[in-house]
Amino acid sequence: MKRVRITLRPRGDYAPTIYERLAGGASYLERARIVNWNVSTPPTAFLFRLEGEYERFERVLDESEMVSAYELLPITDRSCYCFFEGTVSPAARSLFENFTRGSLMTVPPIECNEDGSTTYTIVGTEADIQAAVDGVPDAVGVTVEAVGGKRVAPDSVVGRLSPRQRDAVETALELGYYDVPRDATSEDVADELDCATATAAEHLQKAESAVMASLFEP
Repeated sequence: MKRVRITLRPRGDYAPTIYERLAGGASYLERARIVNWNVSTPPTAFLFRLEGEYERFERVLDESEMVSAYELLPITDRSCYCFFEGTVSPAARSLFENFTRGSLMTVPPIECNEDGSTTYTIVGTEADIQAAVDGVPDAVGVTVEAVGGKRVAPDSVVGRLSPRQRDAVETALELGYYDVPRDATSEDVADELDCATATAAEHLQKAESAVMASLFEP
């Protein structure tokens, strides 16, 4: 049995509007995860865990033609579970089906990253995993982040960060952003990443939030 952690970058028909909002399209969401799903037969059902100003996501659900039913289940003032049922495109459904064939299983949660990608772990035989990776359509980018490891889940909080968040933190560490006294600014990090200062600051803030939250999770 093998396990790999992969990142997918769906676009077009493979990325429904709801997905786009979860994966970086809604700045008011600090973190979004897909914790369970059922795509065996229509309608499709998902259970999300949202962190941030999640009440604003309700408007997206109300206005979406693909949503037939939903419910927000608050955990705290800034986190909730969101049940969603509706119709997704055949292309979007095929992405999930591609990773449920043969021996394959996806280990939840699926992390929705701010750059429009998703990262998660799959387990199964080496042949089935290779077939699934090879079966990802050309319109969807795929990166194998890690193979094997001591645990099925991410070995550390680093596994919860999006690729861009990891890049930002690694760059900040190299430049001395976290040194005391600080030797670099968010502007320096932005210059190194070739992005706007506000973008670099947002990557760092969300990464720091994920790290701090992990310290107090059961």
